[in-house]
Amino acid sequence: MTMTLKEYFQNISGTGILSTADSEGAVNAAVYSKPHVIDDRTVAFVMRQRLTHHNLQSNPFAAYLFLENAPGHQGLRLHLKKLREETDPAVIEPFRMRQLSPEEELKRGPTYLVMFTVIKVLPLTGSGVAKAGS
Repeated sequence: MTMTLKEYFQNISGTGILSTADSEGAVNAAVYSKPHVIDDRTVAFVMRQRLTHHNLQSNPFAAYLFLENAPGHQGLRLHLKKLREETDPAVIEPFRMRQLSPEEELKRGPTYLVMFTVIKVLPLTGSGVAKAGS
């Protein structure tokens, strides 16, 4: 039985890396929490105005690597394309994992909810069919 992406990310713990590139092809990789799974082909990440967000302004493609907290090399790779982003705090709030004081929010800068279409789901290693969301 194959899990959906939503079931997978609700039930499996691990570490995620979101990789982006700017318009010149300079690559960045950053540690990110699990994506918020909106539906079968849409995921979202809450992000700040940092290099990852900057890269997505000129290049909408990204890759998310998720390494499971399990023996061996298990996990998923998601190939993504940016759909849109939200800046409205009321829209972003339900997706936030931690609450900060207004002072800390101001200090850390703007927050964005960035939505992606899932183009492809692959296993962590190899090129076969992934076990979730494929």
